Amino acid sequence: MSAIQVTVKLFAAYQEAYGVPEMVLKIPKGTPVEHVRDCLISGHPELSKWREVTRFGVNFNFVEPDTLLQDGDEVVLIPPVSGG
Repeated sequence: MSAIQVTVKLFAAYQEAYGVPEMVLKIPKGTPVEHVRDCLISGHPELSKWREVTRFGVNFNFVEPDTLLQDGDEVVLIPPVSGG
């Protein structure tokens, strides 16, 4: 299976945990967007509380967790935002 490259934009809790606004990941072709979330949570387990409430965007469109990623996609992980 060949690898693809996606850019992941990080916001709120994800950005705080990783300390960067975005990262580039190489993942297997046919990977669902929810796998990106799970990879980030495995790197920072404190993010697991956001697992079920994180929404996903791919190329500026909200998508379902099982949406398959393509090479060059821009992925956005959107946890709930608090504050006003």
